[in-house]
Amino acid sequence: MLLFLASRAQHVARVIEPALSRGEWVLCDRFSDSTLAYQGYGRGFDLAQLRAVDAFATCALTPDLTVLLDVTPETSRQRLRARQAQTAAAPDRIEREEDAFHARLRAGFLELAAAEPGRVAILTTEREQEQVAAEILAAVERRVWGAGHAD
Repeated sequence: MLLFLASRAQHVARVIEPALSRGEWVLCDRFSDSTLAYQGYGRGFDLAQLRAVDAFATCALTPDLTVLLDVTPETSRQRLRARQAQTAAAPDRIEREEDAFHARLRAGFLELAAAEPGRVAILTTEREQEQVAAEILAAVERRVWGAGHAD
């Protein structure tokens, strides 16, 4: 865990903070919420300790917007099986976890999102990819141009 967060600290110091200081946008596919969800809710690590170590590693940076792509564990398993049938790809370590782990993970992400509804946009992925992509764009546009921006 500490090695992972050391890597995050290095990424923040070398990539994220310099980009932000130049006024650039930064897009990450995983950040602090993922650490809390996977390690805290999924693996049972103490959330308060995780938050403290993560805050140190990230210099307490918080995303302006987090897009949570929500999927049920059942749908996720179906998609995984379909992908494996098409590509013969072996499931990775996380994909091999039991359904209970994925249920805890999803519950954790949803709890984190509920605690910060102004920052986290929850989008269900139980629909066509094009519709999900359009909703992601709309969430970003609302964040950038305000809540009154047309979807």
